[in-house]
Amino acid sequence: MTTETAHTAAAQSDLRAIAEVVATVERTQRAKDPDGFLGLFHPDALWTTGHGKVLIGLDAIAEFTRAVLPDATWDGDVTYEVVHTQFLRPDVAAVKVRQVYHSPQGDTEDDTEGAPLYVMTRQDDGRWLLHACQNTEVHVD
Repeated sequence: MTTETAHTAAAQSDLRAIAEVVATVERTQRAKDPDGFLGLFHPDALWTTGHGKVLIGLDAIAEFTRAVLPDATWDGDVTYEVVHTQFLRPDVAAVKVRQVYHSPQGDTEDDTEGAPLYVMTRQDDGRWLLHACQNTEVHVD
């Protein structure tokens, strides 16, 4: 295997692992599972909610998540899709996500969208964790 092939294989493996983290965000949001969601974060993570609340450190993120997620009141479904990944370093990736809350009636006009940015870091054990995240609500004109 050439060095270039090895780098490509490693990058593809990292992309799959990153996509799995985003898929787990989706699953834990749908299930309203705070512990599963919190397991995706680096201990020193920074999270900014879609409404601009800044949470610094896993303890603050956990307190907010445990208070809000179990009682979240959306009736439809939510999906998360990786739309772009840019490696800032081999162990740091900026991941742009499309988040859609789908109307329970199936009418796409009533869907709402978010555009989160997740900065993820690869740990020594190979796991990718959410490290600095910004949720952004998309307003349609």
